[in-house]
Amino acid sequence: MTKVLLTGGSGFIAAHVLETLLQRGHSVVTTVRSQAKADKIHEAHPHIAKDRLETVIVPDIAVEGAFDEVVKTPGLEAVLHTASPFHFNTTNPKKDLIDPAVLGTTGILKAISRSAPSVKRVVITSSFAAILDRTKTNDPGTTYTEASWNPVAIDEVENDAVNAYRASKTLAEKAAWDYLSSASPNFDLVTVNPPMVFGPVVHYLATLDAINTSNQRFVALVQGAWKKQEQEGKGIPDSGFGLWIDVRDVALAHVLAMEKPELSGKRLFTAAGWIVNRETLDIVRKNFPELKDQLPSEEAEGGAAPPEDKRFKFDNSATAKALGFEWTKAEKTTVDTVKSLIPFLN
Repeated sequence: MTKVLLTGGSGFIAAHVLETLLQRGHSVVTTVRSQAKADKIHEAHPHIAKDRLETVIVPDIAVEGAFDEVVKTPGLEAVLHTASPFHFNTTNPKKDLIDPAVLGTTGILKAISRSAPSVKRVVITSSFAAILDRTKTNDPGTTYTEASWNPVAIDEVENDAVNAYRASKTLAEKAAWDYLSSASPNFDLVTVNPPMVFGPVVHYLATLDAINTSNQRFVALVQGAWKKQEQEGKGIPDSGFGLWIDVRDVALAHVLAMEKPELSGKRLFTAAGWIVNRETLDIVRKNFPELKDQLPSEEAEGGAAPPEDKRFKFDNSATAKALGFEWTKAEKTTVDTVKSLIPFLN
């Protein structure tokens, strides 16, 4: 059993990381931004003893010294840092996205160095956004691997929330690796770099209007937004670049990144493959006939995969081998996600 600090414990990925840690017998101290979220976590785990699940309030991760006190928790052996904003609702990308990501990451690493000598492994939630070069998303000659880096610079993000998010993840991860190189701390580092993350929401934390960004497409589908778009003559929404992973696989990757000594210094590019909105719609139509009235017609156009000559490639075989488990299939992820959302529709 390892005593773990998990930051951002009420987040979409972190909530699943928390469940995985507890299932595997670890002891968890998790930070949340409010007492209300802390209460919900404890209410959902009434049989977990206090010495195995503690919550600490950290209202703003970008404030200098935000994690200074919590890292002093006696006996910490590992830190899983998932807390970082993932949304595109911003009028000031640097303040709302980049600063919290970069300052939160470097701040916690410095705090661990100063006050947590027993911590030997830090795992940081990064993103495929730190791998993807947006100028090459349609380039079939580009193959992304664990060694690939987004070349974005901070001066490129003004008034572009999507690129600002990608920059925030890239700059935060680079800052972490740079810190490790320059400071030579007592701990090593692993990062987890998922693309779009789909999967069931954790009910005790979720609300339909605050669903994680990647899962918003499922909400739109089951609420009838795709059907409305078809009726307006726009067809099924575009799928974006279509690379995805199940949230439960991401959670397990975080925990294995902590548990496996041989993963020291690795970037884990967790991606199950391609999925497009047309495939998602077909899966939902097949498995949820009761939602027929909310779905686009079978004749609806759009949502298909881009042609092979208009799409990048990826190779994350090194990650799959290092982790040693099979990625969840698209049908299971889609079905489980929609099942988790249905209670919010009634």
